Amino acid sequence: MTAAAHPAAPAVEVVDATVHYGDVLALDGVSLSVQPGRICGLLGTNGSGKSTLFKTILGLVRADRGRVRLLGLDGATARRKGLVGYVPQAEQVDWDFPVSVRDVVMMGRYGQMGLRRRPRPADREAVEHALERTDLTGLAERRIGALSGGQRKRAFVARALAQGADVLLLDEPFAGVDKGSEATVTALLRRLRDEGRTLLLSTHDLAQVPELCDEAVLLQRRVIARGAPDEVLRPETVMEAFGVHVQGEGERWTH
Repeated sequence: MTAAAHPAAPAVEVVDATVHYGDVLALDGVSLSVQPGRICGLLGTNGSGKSTLFKTILGLVRADRGRVRLLGLDGATARRKGLVGYVPQAEQVDWDFPVSVRDVVMMGRYGQMGLRRRPRPADREAVEHALERTDLTGLAERRIGALSGGQRKRAFVARALAQGADVLLLDEPFAGVDKGSEATVTALLRRLRDEGRTLLLSTHDLAQVPELCDEAVLLQRRVIARGAPDEVLRPETVMEAFGVHVQGEGERWTH
């Protein structure tokens, strides 16, 4: 369904990315590759470099060393072309700002509207389709701050869909979401994956990863493990990255 700039290229490719903030090492030679139509879980504690890696992929942070490609393009170019969408954490958004759900989703079209930002029929059509895909049509005129946690997440996924993004970066998409909304968001992400979109999502909730993700990357400033979720989430590997106890097979991870 989706069209990549270079169809044979990985959807997300990071090679030997190293980032410092002053004297602080944030990423240490990080490499990962995600093929189109996959969901990859980016796992790690607070301060492990997940947000820095997202910013580096988006071209918002310049790596000291290494390179990033999205669909064969550098991160900044892919972002300008609308090929990558970002779904932020709730705490990064001003929920008191008086905009409707439709307004938020329309923001995904700004890059294609020109300086005057006057929606064309194609922009309105894209927004309506994105609202429908995320089951938000009935809430389109509601103020974004009045939505539940799960509805807010879906609104920002809709913004990325209206933009036409082939790659979605989701920062803690299940934080502050109740179980019912979590199931709705999970089903939506799987549908997007099945349509050929690529999703890289950060999370510290290890229990969700085997059920949702096709692959996983365990990050602690460097890549500790990557591969199938069951391989990455071995007790000794999780202990190294999280310092947590892991229960036996078939039981839930515990922090």
